[in-house]
Amino acid sequence: MEKVYNNDKVVKMKIDLNTCVGCGQCIDVCPVNAIDICNRQDAGYGSPEIDEEICIDCGQCADICPGDAIS
Repeated sequence: MEKVYNNDKVVKMKIDLNTCVGCGQCIDVCPVNAIDICNRQDAGYGSPEIDEEICIDCGQCADICPGDAIS
């Protein structure tokens, strides 16, 4: 996985909102509760958002994502 830098901080996991189906499985599997649902008005449903300050880069969310939207 390629690391992306944002204001000198490594952005650990990234969600492709065009691929995300809003199933919420990533929220359930996150061991540190770093993922929450935000309202996605363009799609009519919520989508996950990763808190970069809490994320430990374990990859469990990416592993469980049925649409491979998290990397």
